[in-house]
Amino acid sequence: MPSDLWSFTLDFYARPGVEQACLALQTNGGNVCALLCGVWLDQRRIPFDPERAEEIRQLATPWHDDVVGPLRAIRTRWKAAAAADEELGALRERLKGLELDAERELLVRLQRLVQNWPRQDVQAAGAWLKALAGKAGTQSPDALQVLQRVGLDAA
Repeated sequence: MPSDLWSFTLDFYARPGVEQACLALQTNGGNVCALLCGVWLDQRRIPFDPERAEEIRQLATPWHDDVVGPLRAIRTRWKAAAAADEELGALRERLKGLELDAERELLVRLQRLVQNWPRQDVQAAGAWLKALAGKAGTQSPDALQVLQRVGLDAA
Protein backbone atom coordinates (compact mmCIF):
# COMPACT_ATOMS: atom_id res chain seq x y z
CA MET A 1 0.00 0.00 0.00
CA PRO A 2 1.52 3.36 -1.01
CA SER A 3 2.23 5.60 1.97
CA ASP A 4 1.35 8.97 0.46
CA LEU A 5 -2.22 9.86 -0.44
CA TRP A 6 -1.50 10.76 -4.08
CA SER A 7 0.23 7.44 -4.84
CA PHE A 8 -2.49 5.56 -2.99
CA THR A 9 -5.14 7.38 -5.03
CA LEU A 10 -3.51 6.53 -8.36
CA ASP A 11 -3.20 2.87 -7.37
CA PHE A 12 -6.68 2.61 -5.84
CA TYR A 13 -8.47 4.46 -8.66
CA ALA A 14 -7.01 2.03 -11.21
CA ARG A 15 -8.59 -0.99 -9.48
CA PRO A 16 -11.64 -2.60 -11.13
CA GLY A 17 -14.92 -0.83 -10.36
CA VAL A 18 -13.40 2.10 -8.45
CA GLU A 19 -13.57 4.68 -11.25
CA GLN A 20 -17.24 3.90 -11.95
CA ALA A 21 -18.08 3.98 -8.22
CA CYS A 22 -16.31 7.31 -7.78
CA LEU A 23 -18.12 8.81 -10.76
CA ALA A 24 -21.48 7.61 -9.41
CA LEU A 25 -20.75 9.16 -6.02
CA GLN A 26 -19.50 12.35 -7.69
CA THR A 27 -22.73 12.59 -9.70
CA ASN A 28 -24.62 12.56 -6.41
CA GLY A 29 -22.51 15.33 -4.89
CA GLY A 30 -19.64 13.31 -3.44
CA ASN A 31 -16.17 14.84 -3.27
CA VAL A 32 -14.02 12.09 -4.76
CA CYS A 33 -10.79 13.41 -3.26
CA ALA A 34 -12.34 13.44 0.22
CA LEU A 35 -13.76 9.94 -0.34
CA LEU A 36 -10.40 8.57 -1.43
CA CYS A 37 -8.83 10.24 1.59
CA GLY A 38 -11.44 8.42 3.69
CA VAL A 39 -10.49 5.04 2.21
CA TRP A 40 -6.82 5.88 2.83
CA LEU A 41 -7.51 6.85 6.46
CA ASP A 42 -9.49 3.63 6.98
CA GLN A 43 -6.60 1.59 5.58
CA ARG A 44 -4.09 3.43 7.77
CA ARG A 45 -6.26 2.66 10.81
CA ILE A 46 -6.71 6.28 11.80
CA PRO A 47 -9.46 6.33 14.44
CA PHE A 48 -12.62 7.93 13.11
CA ASP A 49 -13.47 11.26 14.67
CA PRO A 50 -16.49 13.31 13.51
CA GLU A 51 -14.68 16.59 14.25
CA ARG A 52 -11.75 15.54 12.11
CA ALA A 53 -14.13 14.46 9.35
CA GLU A 54 -15.51 17.99 9.47
CA GLU A 55 -11.96 19.36 9.16
CA ILE A 56 -11.56 17.30 5.99
CA ARG A 57 -14.84 18.65 4.61
CA GLN A 58 -13.89 22.23 5.48
CA LEU A 59 -10.63 21.87 3.59
CA ALA A 60 -11.92 19.82 0.65
CA THR A 61 -15.24 21.52 -0.11
CA PRO A 62 -14.04 25.06 -0.91
CA TRP A 63 -11.12 23.77 -2.99
CA HIS A 64 -13.43 21.49 -4.90
CA ASP A 65 -16.13 24.13 -5.36
CA ASP A 66 -13.77 26.97 -6.32
CA VAL A 67 -11.01 25.16 -8.22
CA VAL A 68 -11.70 21.55 -9.28
CA GLY A 69 -15.42 21.91 -9.99
CA PRO A 70 -15.19 24.89 -12.36
CA LEU A 71 -12.38 23.23 -14.33
CA ARG A 72 -14.43 20.03 -14.59
CA ALA A 73 -17.55 21.95 -15.62
CA ILE A 74 -15.76 23.67 -18.51
CA ARG A 75 -14.10 20.41 -19.61
CA THR A 76 -17.45 18.62 -19.55
CA ARG A 77 -19.21 21.43 -21.39
CA TRP A 78 -16.58 21.32 -24.16
CA LYS A 79 -16.77 17.55 -24.67
CA ALA A 80 -19.12 17.42 -27.67
CA ALA A 81 -17.67 20.47 -29.43
CA ALA A 82 -14.10 19.24 -28.89
CA ALA A 83 -14.85 16.02 -30.75
CA ALA A 84 -15.31 18.04 -33.95
CA ASP A 85 -12.77 20.80 -33.29
CA GLU A 86 -9.15 19.71 -33.04
CA GLU A 87 -7.89 22.94 -31.45
CA LEU A 88 -10.66 22.93 -28.87
CA GLY A 89 -9.87 19.26 -28.24
CA ALA A 90 -6.25 20.18 -27.51
CA LEU A 91 -7.36 22.93 -25.12
CA ARG A 92 -9.74 20.50 -23.45
CA GLU A 93 -6.87 18.05 -22.87
CA ARG A 94 -4.80 20.84 -21.28
CA LEU A 95 -7.79 21.71 -19.11
CA LYS A 96 -8.05 18.05 -18.11
CA GLY A 97 -4.41 18.23 -17.00
CA LEU A 98 -5.14 21.32 -14.91
CA GLU A 99 -8.10 19.55 -13.33
CA LEU A 100 -5.87 16.62 -12.40
CA ASP A 101 -3.24 19.02 -11.01
CA ALA A 102 -5.96 20.68 -8.90
CA GLU A 103 -7.09 17.30 -7.56
CA ARG A 104 -3.50 16.37 -6.77
CA GLU A 105 -3.04 19.64 -4.87
CA LEU A 106 -6.20 18.94 -2.89
CA LEU A 107 -4.90 15.48 -2.00
CA VAL A 108 -1.56 16.99 -0.92
CA ARG A 109 -3.43 19.45 1.31
CA LEU A 110 -5.55 16.66 2.76
CA GLN A 111 -2.47 14.57 3.51
CA ARG A 112 -0.83 17.57 5.18
CA LEU A 113 -3.94 17.98 7.35
CA VAL A 114 -4.08 14.35 8.50
CA GLN A 115 -0.41 13.31 8.50
CA ASN A 116 0.03 13.45 12.27
CA TRP A 117 -3.29 11.93 13.27
CA PRO A 118 -2.60 8.87 15.44
CA ARG A 119 -3.20 5.29 14.35
CA GLN A 120 -4.74 2.46 16.34
CA ASP A 121 -4.67 -1.31 16.01
CA VAL A 122 -8.39 -1.83 15.48
CA GLN A 123 -10.59 0.33 13.30
CA ALA A 124 -14.18 -0.04 12.18
CA ALA A 125 -13.93 -0.78 8.47
CA GLY A 126 -15.20 2.03 6.28
CA ALA A 127 -15.94 4.54 9.05
CA TRP A 128 -14.14 7.43 7.34
CA LEU A 129 -15.46 6.58 3.90
CA LYS A 130 -19.06 6.36 5.04
CA ALA A 131 -18.86 9.63 6.97
CA LEU A 132 -17.20 11.55 4.14
CA ALA A 133 -19.61 10.19 1.53
CA GLY A 134 -22.58 11.71 3.33
CA LYS A 135 -25.65 12.12 1.13
CA ALA A 136 -23.83 10.81 -1.96
CA GLY A 137 -23.28 7.49 -0.17
CA THR A 138 -26.97 7.28 0.69
CA GLN A 139 -27.93 7.99 -2.92
CA SER A 140 -25.32 5.61 -4.36
CA PRO A 141 -25.02 2.80 -1.80
CA ASP A 142 -23.77 0.28 -4.37
CA ALA A 143 -20.94 2.62 -5.38
CA LEU A 144 -20.03 3.16 -1.74
CA GLN A 145 -19.94 -0.61 -1.20
CA VAL A 146 -17.55 -0.98 -4.16
CA LEU A 147 -15.13 1.48 -2.58
CA GLN A 148 -15.42 -0.25 0.80
CA ARG A 149 -14.87 -3.71 -0.70
CA VAL A 150 -11.94 -2.67 -2.86
CA GLY A 151 -10.50 -0.74 0.06
CA LEU A 152 -10.61 -3.84 2.24
CA ASP A 153 -9.05 -5.93 -0.51
CA ALA A 154 -6.27 -3.38 -0.99
CA ALA A 155 -5.42 -3.19 2.71
